[in-house]
Amino acid sequence: MKQRTSRFAVIVVVVILFVTLASAQDVASFEKRITVKKLDNGLTVVLLERPEAPVFSFFTHVDAGSVQDPLSGTGLAHMMEHMAFKGTDKIGTTNYAAEKVALEKVEKAYAAYNDERHKRVGRDEQKVKQLEKAWQDAIQEAQKYVVPNQFGEIVEANGGEGMNAFTSDDETGYNYSMPVNRLELWAYLESERFLHPVMREFYKERNVVIEERRMRTDSNPIGRLLEQFTAEAFAAHPYHRPTVGWMSDLNTFSATDATNFFHQYYLPSNMVVAVVGDIKPTEAMPIIEKYFGRLPAKPKPEEFVTAEPPQGSERNVVLHDPAQPVFLEGYHRPDYLNKDDAVYDAIADVMSNGRTSRLYRTLVRDKRIAAFAGGFSGLPGNKYPHLFAFFGFPLPGHTPQEVRDAIHAEIERLKTQDITDDELKMIKTRAKANLLRRLADNQGLAQQLAVIVTRYGDWRQLFYEVDRIDKVSKADIRRVANATFVATNRTVGVIETAKPNGAPAPQGGAQ
Repeated sequence: MKQRTSRFAVIVVVVILFVTLASAQDVASFEKRITVKKLDNGLTVVLLERPEAPVFSFFTHVDAGSVQDPLSGTGLAHMMEHMAFKGTDKIGTTNYAAEKVALEKVEKAYAAYNDERHKRVGRDEQKVKQLEKAWQDAIQEAQKYVVPNQFGEIVEANGGEGMNAFTSDDETGYNYSMPVNRLELWAYLESERFLHPVMREFYKERNVVIEERRMRTDSNPIGRLLEQFTAEAFAAHPYHRPTVGWMSDLNTFSATDATNFFHQYYLPSNMVVAVVGDIKPTEAMPIIEKYFGRLPAKPKPEEFVTAEPPQGSERNVVLHDPAQPVFLEGYHRPDYLNKDDAVYDAIADVMSNGRTSRLYRTLVRDKRIAAFAGGFSGLPGNKYPHLFAFFGFPLPGHTPQEVRDAIHAEIERLKTQDITDDELKMIKTRAKANLLRRLADNQGLAQQLAVIVTRYGDWRQLFYEVDRIDKVSKADIRRVANATFVATNRTVGVIETAKPNGAPAPQGGAQ
């Protein structure tokens, strides 16, 4: 025990010294090397000079995710992410003038087909088939002008790497890295796809998204659990919508709907572009202004999101499935701007950060009832009030109920007993170490800067997060735990292993 305590103390001292020196150096150098400018059209640009290698990474952050999906149009934010790689009126086409006419015919044919097939009274099935064929014929005609994947091929041919994008409930992001001597090409490409987007191959890509939903949700027990769990936890707030979209919406919305979504949310006032690497802001900013300044100025879209009312009673979702059992529960908590946000981060750390965490030691190491267990904020997002979740994967021979009871015992201990001095020190030490890791990679740092500037309006908040955690006390943790982790604020999701014929499996886990 003495050896363990001594070794712990040495590690803490070394890490604190290293992190303190490195963090101070980075904060000071950031002040000198970072440039933030809002262009005349409302676009915010963040530049950070890091001359370690002749490359740069960028992150384009669009402050719109599936929460902004319209009713009957769930999945449109995600669909727009896919369409942003389809090219422009100059990239991805052999003859845009002819293609534009062909795409307009596709939309006209689809609208006629869609209207007829969704008639609740008087639908003519023969006419539906005829209209569907006319629509498919129009798609084939438009396809003649497409140069597939040309946007990505241009990026890769010029040394671009890691081209990717994501859509979440809260936001949409785009990124890749390039040699620094291709900065102007990047500025042209990235601005062009938001200046002149083309919804080419839209219905082909919609089918890709439909298959994505089938694979990740419909055919995935955990995907189904998460979707139903989130829908149960959020009755009013749009967090109850799946990012990938409901299947009926995926089979219905059109390229016209996607265009309308784009024009509503893909506005320079609703976007932040961060560039990190071997760039000189005095040289890079004029280039970025030249190209991104072309985006037409519009006011940032107003945001009216239905607030989730207090829950008032426990809610439950149980899936009987021939799969590994799972236990999941979530408690409503405020958004990231709340004064106790850092306290929730501290709770997540002490409960589930690594092999010294309480849930790992109790459920995995000591009781050996779970293969993995943890707790975290941010389900399904964190921009709006969301969930703090706990979960566990029972080992064979054990049940979700055993995992639940063990997690609840640890929650109760958190509510009734102060965490130890060592635990509080490690929470704060790991926060500093995590900051260093986030500063190490150009791509990750570009994303961090873009998101932080969007959420707070000041990149320095990236460092202030550590300061906020450093002020968290033992009393804060008990106070927040007692206010949040109560039964009436809880939603529970469980997968109970069933035999393939649907009958519940015998008690004791997977069979």
